Amino acid sequence: MADILIYSAAVCPYCVAAKNFLKARGLDYREIRIDQNADARTEMLSLAKRTSVPQIFVNGTHVGGFDDMVALDRAGHFQPLLEQSP
Repeated sequence: MADILIYSAAVCPYCVAAKNFLKARGLDYREIRIDQNADARTEMLSLAKRTSVPQIFVNGTHVGGFDDMVALDRAGHFQPLLEQSP
């Protein structure tokens, strides 16, 4: 199973959309809330080089935000990421 990590915040419609996208496909994910942990926000910024949420990683590869993930899926590149080794 793929290792999916989402950096998110409570009041974030794109975070909800990303989690619903993954749930609809039967995919499990880990969630780190940056609004509850300043260190997590710093970690996300260091890894993703972006300040917005969600920031999504699949098997260690930075996918980007919700729109980026959907674009990858539509282009047929999301499933191959899921199949890579973490």
